[in-house]
Amino acid sequence: MTRTGTAMPLAAKVAAAAGVVGIAETIFDPDSAIGSVLGLLALAAIVALVSTRPVVLRHGPSRIAALAAAGYAMVLVDDPNPLALLLFAIALSLATLLPHRSFDHALRWVPRLVRHALSAVPRLWRDLAWAGAARRRKHGETAGPRAIAAMLVLPVVGGGLFLTLFASANPLIDRALATMVLPDLGTTIWRVAIGGIVFTAIWATLRPRLPVATPGDALDPVIRIMPGTTTLVLSLATFNAIFAVQNVLDLAFLWSGAGLPAGVTMADYAHRGAYALIVTALLAGVFVLATLRPGSAAAASPAIRRLVTVWIAQNLLLVASSALRLVDYVAAYSLTTLRLAAMAWMALVGIGLALILWRLLRARSAAWLVNANALSAALVLGGASIVDLGASAAAWNVHVALAQGRAGPPLDLCYLARLGPQGLVALARLERHAKDATVRDRIAFLRWQTQAGMLETQRDWRGWTARDARRLGQAGAMVGAEPQRLRPAPDGRGCDGRIVPPPATRLTNGAQR
Repeated sequence: MTRTGTAMPLAAKVAAAAGVVGIAETIFDPDSAIGSVLGLLALAAIVALVSTRPVVLRHGPSRIAALAAAGYAMVLVDDPNPLALLLFAIALSLATLLPHRSFDHALRWVPRLVRHALSAVPRLWRDLAWAGAARRRKHGETAGPRAIAAMLVLPVVGGGLFLTLFASANPLIDRALATMVLPDLGTTIWRVAIGGIVFTAIWATLRPRLPVATPGDALDPVIRIMPGTTTLVLSLATFNAIFAVQNVLDLAFLWSGAGLPAGVTMADYAHRGAYALIVTALLAGVFVLATLRPGSAAAASPAIRRLVTVWIAQNLLLVASSALRLVDYVAAYSLTTLRLAAMAWMALVGIGLALILWRLLRARSAAWLVNANALSAALVLGGASIVDLGASAAAWNVHVALAQGRAGPPLDLCYLARLGPQGLVALARLERHAKDATVRDRIAFLRWQTQAGMLETQRDWRGWTARDARRLGQAGAMVGAEPQRLRPAPDGRGCDGRIVPPPATRLTNGAQR
């Protein structure tokens, strides 16, 4: 394995890493939230990488990974969130390692990325030891840590001793020492820790440890089980019959809207099957992967190929029924971020099943299947890091509540309040359209509680985010930027804005104890 490009001087990499650490020390503060400035730190890390390792921009795949990292950095500028930060770290690590090893298989790159992350600390200490050894070879043992420590012991200890004696004897020196303000120990430790973490992370990209080659065996993602052709035909026929029963029931009750048996509501029917059927579809996909490899005798059998095609088609119908169950459940009980995530997960399962069938029919390799699924997952996760899922769920619930009124699902004001900044615009819209004075007071309280907290955070440049600034602007345009006159609540309010009633002031007629 050869390195690509001309190596940059070590001093340039140290300077670039120190620059990123300086930015991190400026934007991180223990008493402040972290906002859009996190994206600026991410952009600084990319600049440090491409300026000290030009091969990243010259190498096509690593250049694509660096552009993806820059895209996620811009997402962090708009809305700092853990998912975008994780995807940024993965993209930056890929940009770091791809010049040394081509992208062959997504599953092979999982341990490489993990190893790259875990080797960051050992790599830094190894480089420090190497630099120390090089300095000793050049300047002799007098430049070593032991020699430096021995040289400093006497002046430091002796100087401290004499300074203490002079302070006890001279009030001017004593007063001068008393007025000196030493940095807080906790803050110093926190600053050193932040600098060490950031320097270690950026150093792992500037001087990466080359990944060790993965064994080049055949790469099916699951253990291969090769039952006989007759066993497979009987199994697939049985599975198709069982799945047909479930799909016929779904077509009869879920898709057609026919009445359910007594004692079973549509909400119960939808909720109980949504997630269990997805697990069933996943198990079906694993079975096909494990037993039917392209090129095998079983995969070449026309009967088995037809049975597998029918079975995967039934699984796709099963996934569609699961999605419809979830939609019906949302119609009955409103939308949440977890239910949005479940819809995305169901879409991924459906895509995975379709890719499994395509692999079998077109004799694609295991690497093709893994990379196609990895690309699908990357697109979904990337979209989730950009889309404001909480705000989308809140906007949907408010839209349904305003459009359907009491005929729609009950609106959970506690959930809207728990969303924090993500629920602000929805609360403002709901407040503007509220007709009942009591309900408007409750909503105004929740909206202003959220808005006031956001305004406080936005005043600190470290905690400012572009997305929250847009949210505040939208809410201000609807209901104003000042608090509304609220009803007094001496005993506080509940999570839904209801005023807590005062405790009973009169004793009941029962016996006092």
